[in-house]
Amino acid sequence: MIVQTQESLEMLVMVSRLLSSKLDISELLTTIMRLASRVVGAERASLYLLDEKTQELYFDVALGLPEEVARIRLKVGEGVAGTCAKEARSIIANDVAGDNRHSGKIDAKSGFVTRSLLTCPMIIKGKVIGVVQAINKTDGDFTETDRNNFEAFASQAAIAIENSRLFTSVKEEKSKLEIVFKKIKEGAILTDRDGGITIVNSAARLFLEFEKFKFTDMREAFRTFSTEEAYDSVMASPERTTKFDFAREKPKRLYLEGSAMRLLGTPKEGEAPETEGWLWILSDVTAQKLEERMARNFLSLISHKFKTPLAAISGYAQILSDESHSSEMPEIVRKSAGTIYTQGAKLTSLVESLLDFVTVDSLEQAALNCSSFDAGELAREVLETARKRLGMDGATCRIAIPEPVAVRGDRGLIKSALKNLVENAVKFNPAKEKLVVISAAARDGKVMLSVGDNGPGIPGEEHENIFGKFYQVEASFTGQVEGWGIGLALVKKVAEVHGGRALVKSQLQKGSAFTIILPQ
Repeated sequence: MIVQTQESLEMLVMVSRLLSSKLDISELLTTIMRLASRVVGAERASLYLLDEKTQELYFDVALGLPEEVARIRLKVGEGVAGTCAKEARSIIANDVAGDNRHSGKIDAKSGFVTRSLLTCPMIIKGKVIGVVQAINKTDGDFTETDRNNFEAFASQAAIAIENSRLFTSVKEEKSKLEIVFKKIKEGAILTDRDGGITIVNSAARLFLEFEKFKFTDMREAFRTFSTEEAYDSVMASPERTTKFDFAREKPKRLYLEGSAMRLLGTPKEGEAPETEGWLWILSDVTAQKLEERMARNFLSLISHKFKTPLAAISGYAQILSDESHSSEMPEIVRKSAGTIYTQGAKLTSLVESLLDFVTVDSLEQAALNCSSFDAGELAREVLETARKRLGMDGATCRIAIPEPVAVRGDRGLIKSALKNLVENAVKFNPAKEKLVVISAAARDGKVMLSVGDNGPGIPGEEHENIFGKFYQVEASFTGQVEGWGIGLALVKKVAEVHGGRALVKSQLQKGSAFTIILPQ
């Protein structure tokens, strides 16, 4: 008995080593089949896996079985193997002919005669994943010792199968990820939590001249394109996604827009998820930047060229308008003079707004004239300016700032941004009783300046578009087409040049609220 136990232990140790060395699922299952009969001294062995969808047992590997037999499936509860899977317990059947649980359809198709069976379930985390069978004991009957040894073998086989499936799953996911990385046009870089590079796609290799510099981490890439401070800023940001820019003038001008996305792990109970890695996406915006620069230069040139003749037209138009009302001139002259003066004033306003936008659009953060000021005082100035400019007939204006809010930034630019938001709230509101509310609050290290209205609202699909340059929501919706469509683009630029952002919340038929979020 002691000799037999020693042999059994040695066999199980050898089996454990063999199973743990196999990760390919097909090779593993074949190894299990070949070892199963040796563990308990049987003529042959069968291995069934459980199809969870159909709740059927099937041969994944069928050594020496005819094709028609290999295709046979057993319902859970059918035959000794099905009963074992259903009850999740081992079964010894030393007299199969007298056991009504035995299904003879496999013997009938294969021509093999089954005399005795030892069947054990393979269980992982309380779930049966399959069944392993030893068929026909070569010497006598299957014993309790055989059952114990076979259950140990089945347990090892189940663990090996689960590990193999996990390995295969990870391998497949990695393969899919690599395919996606290679196919997308944007540069994509996968790094560990500390910025160490693990995967780089071909676009990123091209953008970063990867073969030349041989980067091992993203800090080196930032050092080549810009500064390490930008990298440190990204890594220290609490945001899930952080945007950054890469620029290079030589040997060839290249502008890249980047996004760094934290890859968070599964959080432990009661704890925040930890960063396990980063996904860095780079988009080539060189053509777009050069086009914007050309457009900005063109707009600046046109605006300045328009300004001088417009000043003359407006001045003389006002003189004509005044003279036409104080003398007996024909009606057509009075109307013409009035129209020239009105339209000249509109054109002057458009050119001024275009000049403002061109100036702001080319601004860098270093050029800001920053100071600290009170949000409530600024709000009152903005409303006063809007009243002079628009008249604000039929509009109720309110300031909702219950306590002092200190703002740090370029006062003139922020005032211009708020003025645009107030004017939009009036111009694009067809309601007879218009309501405009300016509010401000400081929270979580940020200052929020908002302008709300009771206008028609903005469709959800337009929320991103409206901050684009020269974009306007359809006139059929807003009832207004005057202007360049650059007011909100200016608001966005003012927010971004201060290190903040602009956003909108809106409901159709209920109104909109535009918010400029700035660092405090």
